[in-house]
Amino acid sequence: MVSELHESSASDIASVMQVDVDLVRSRMARGCRCFVARLGHDVVAFGWLASGVEWIGELELEIRPGRGEAYIWNCATDQRHRRQGFFRSIVNGIVAQARQEGMSRLWIGTLDIPAAKAVADAGFVPALRFTSVWMSGMRWLRVRRAETVDSDLLIAAREALSIAGRPIRVGASLKRADRRTH
Repeated sequence: MVSELHESSASDIASVMQVDVDLVRSRMARGCRCFVARLGHDVVAFGWLASGVEWIGELELEIRPGRGEAYIWNCATDQRHRRQGFFRSIVNGIVAQARQEGMSRLWIGTLDIPAAKAVADAGFVPALRFTSVWMSGMRWLRVRRAETVDSDLLIAAREALSIAGRPIRVGASLKRADRRTH
């Protein structure tokens, strides 16, 4: 069962995330919502939903979901409970809640094959593919169009990841690394 965690339980999720409770509170203060899966009383997995601007640390990009859109991010399962379907439960639970609230589009990214399968099962289709490399304080980013993406979704994805008001370009770029806590 997936449920939304409220600020009064910020220390519970901070413990599972292994972060300072102030980070959890700052996320909630800016409107991010945390969803959890429990086994008994223990939180075993979590995921965040943001409808405002959010930093994607792995890509060093901001995502700006459009009106009626949101971004699912920072989903993880406690190591002792991996490969038991909790990630899939978190994603499906967040998707169900967002649909119930009338969201028209959700964005999500994955870093590995099992996660990609789980998000595909939840109805997500790839729009962009990224390769990101950090070296000596620099970040190289390659952005590619997903193989089967339709043009409307591609345009929407590029706009959601706009830089200085311009849709992200397909191609490669190099810039000074910009590490942020988010």
